[in-house]
Amino acid sequence: MTAIADPAVSIMFHLSVDNLNAGWWNSFEGLGMETAVEQREEGGNNLWVHQLPTRLKFTNVKLSRPINADSQQIAVWFMSIVKKVERKNTASIKAVDGDGKIIAQWDLRGVVPVRWTGPSFNVESPKMATETLELAYHGFMEPVAKNGGKA
Repeated sequence: MTAIADPAVSIMFHLSVDNLNAGWWNSFEGLGMETAVEQREEGGNNLWVHQLPTRLKFTNVKLSRPINADSQQIAVWFMSIVKKVERKNTASIKAVDGDGKIIAQWDLRGVVPVRWTGPSFNVESPKMATETLELAYHGFMEPVAKNGGKA
């Protein structure tokens, strides 16, 4: 991966899924998890209700960018799940600054594409044609800061 050529862009996101280099993305959102809580009341205790943690839930992540030469690879990968759904995929998302230094990296486990939204074309609108990819996953490794690393 090389440094970002556009000096107006401060951070870009690079996505790779197993052996697929899915390219650069302008927007990355939705990374998160929450603990589901089961409430239990205790007889004779009127001060509080016990909050017991159960399982983790992971939110879907979304990446967006202007359409480019890498867009077809996403469509082909997404269509491959029609033949066989495998949650063995591992995705790596790297936040990279304009000098090509990795600011942070997240590795997602059990990745499966759940939604791809292609561009809307309208000759009356100067809006850029964009695509959005939404991924579901089973978990992620702790974010790792890469001080001085190169993308």
